[in-house]
Amino acid sequence: MADKFRFFVTAARGTEGALRREIAAMRIAGAKGDHGGVRFEGPLVMGMRVCLYARTAVRVLLQLDDIEAHDGQSLYDRARSVRWSDWLTSKSTLSVHGSVRDTPGLTHSGFAALKVKDAVVDVLRDAFGSRPDVDTQAPDVGIVLHLAAGKGGLYLDLAGEALHRRGYRVAMVDAPLKETLAASVLALGGAWGELPFQLPFLDPMAGSGTLAIEHALAARGIAPGLRRRFGFERWPALAPDLLAEWARMRAEAEEDAIAAQRAPLPPIVCADTDPAAVAAAQQNASAASVDDAITFERRAAAAVARCDAGHQPPLRRAAEAGGARGPVSIDGARLRSPDRLARHRAVGQPAVDARDAPQARRHPPPVERPARSPPAALRRAVGPGAGTPLPDPLPAKRGEGGKRSNLCSCLPSPREAGRGSGRGPSTFHEVR
Repeated sequence: MADKFRFFVTAARGTEGALRREIAAMRIAGAKGDHGGVRFEGPLVMGMRVCLYARTAVRVLLQLDDIEAHDGQSLYDRARSVRWSDWLTSKSTLSVHGSVRDTPGLTHSGFAALKVKDAVVDVLRDAFGSRPDVDTQAPDVGIVLHLAAGKGGLYLDLAGEALHRRGYRVAMVDAPLKETLAASVLALGGAWGELPFQLPFLDPMAGSGTLAIEHALAARGIAPGLRRRFGFERWPALAPDLLAEWARMRAEAEEDAIAAQRAPLPPIVCADTDPAAVAAAQQNASAASVDDAITFERRAAAAVARCDAGHQPPLRRAAEAGGARGPVSIDGARLRSPDRLARHRAVGQPAVDARDAPQARRHPPPVERPARSPPAALRRAVGPGAGTPLPDPLPAKRGEGGKRSNLCSCLPSPREAGRGSGRGPSTFHEVR
């Protein structure tokens, strides 16, 4: 078995940046974002670490080989050249998942997966004298094929079940939010970090409590994979030293979780109008061992901020904890003082101090510009009242040659309208 492998960690589209930063925080160098995931190279133990600690990852794939195939036979031949006996035995169970696109000779992912399966079992039968069984539900080794425009790769799935299955969802509601997607929303929304973890957290439409639970687990530093098993733990060819390293890694994560189990956190409020949703959130939080850190309320979203003095809204508590520099909002940005806020509202400036809000620096508010009058040539063509909205829809009439036309067809083109000034008009006012 090699000492260094290529990994592709999948994620929901648009969340690759959050995953890349998460992998970099694990001290894994060279992680590069790609469409639908992040790539990096390293020993097998790095892939195990990502399975255990990554909150935004969906699957962790170990790439065995690059392939190029344009039909079923070439795919079979290429898959047969892989040394499958390094990873499976004749007593192993396996499954193959295929994803194929833009390959005219392979238009069905199921057929492509079948050809790879045939190649794998033929190689193992030649090596061991018997073939392994296929188990699509709980295989010992999961094989993944990705093929786009005739090029792709063959992978082993380290995770087994998708990583959003944390093991704490014991109660369900309609349309539950996946745990990995909830973690991505929190990471990209600025809810995680040294400062945000010191602030209250409020989910006024909690459902089964996924956002609040993921926030509590991250704030306490509890590994999300502690309550589940992974596919690589059933690999028959896993070396004893790797198994020992994995046992040590898991024991260390369990010790950290026990130490952080009762660590005090800022208020985390989980509210919903549906009593069944609140009960489900409580059960899930208890299964995740963070129920002590979360306050559960049956309350409408509009009424969450109108709490009595004994239970102040999270935003008010955050403002009181802001100190001399001014109150702090949920996303960590400093709010302006009331008198300064009134002055800035009068001139249309934001209430968030851009010096303390990185997202405000990256995305400044749009500047409203006064509308300019159309050029003189266009005003002459349209007549008095140019710049006022035209009726919609415009009345159609019969033009020359019996063709239907409307007012727009009578207007000069931008080039014609601008001939008098040497340039075309730069602004149109509701000319459709």
